[in-house]
Amino acid sequence: MKVSVVERILSANDRLALENQTLLDAHGVLGVNLMASPGAGKTSLIEQTIDALQGCLCLGAVDGDIATSLDADRVAARGIPAVQINTGGSCHLDANMLKRALSDVPLDEIDLLLVENVGNLICPANFKLGTHFSAVIASIPEGDDKPYKYPPMYTGVDVLIINKIDLLPYLEFDLDYFSRGVEILNSGIVTFEVSCKTGEGIHAWADWLVEQVEAHTQASE
Repeated sequence: MKVSVVERILSANDRLALENQTLLDAHGVLGVNLMASPGAGKTSLIEQTIDALQGCLCLGAVDGDIATSLDADRVAARGIPAVQINTGGSCHLDANMLKRALSDVPLDEIDLLLVENVGNLICPANFKLGTHFSAVIASIPEGDDKPYKYPPMYTGVDVLIINKIDLLPYLEFDLDYFSRGVEILNSGIVTFEVSCKTGEGIHAWADWLVEQVEAHTQASE
């Protein structure tokens, strides 16, 4: 019975996710779901991405968290529309939450929507939102064992962003060991090594986003 209930919940969520993606497509907006553990640098990456894409793309953001509007306030301070979702205790965003938030996003005015999921390496992997891509942000201080301990998160994403690489000389993090674990789960995944502190690698990530937005626009025409 429990399995059946879970299947119905996920099925209903998938239908709403498809509606969200259809809405984004209708407005020519590319959506990216950013997932990570708390403190990995999701909001910092969004801030750096906004700065790197100034003059290239118009961005919007949806920030998910259990409480407060701290993340959305930080993003809005960069001059882009940002909507905060407070889950009230839920450890992930779902398609219905995003659907409600989209009504407050000026979709006709943006090219790219960055969705910051709740900080968690378990629950967000199970719930589609309707974005076109999903990315997991790993950070050097978390340790190199995360792909082995949280395989579902690394299996189902399109992009891996390794953040805080400026700390590699100071922490025990075996990048080869980490990368082997990811490759076993998700061979050929698009990977970016970045530092939101120094800016290293941010432009490569931003350039990739521009390419995906352009491809999405061409496919929609």
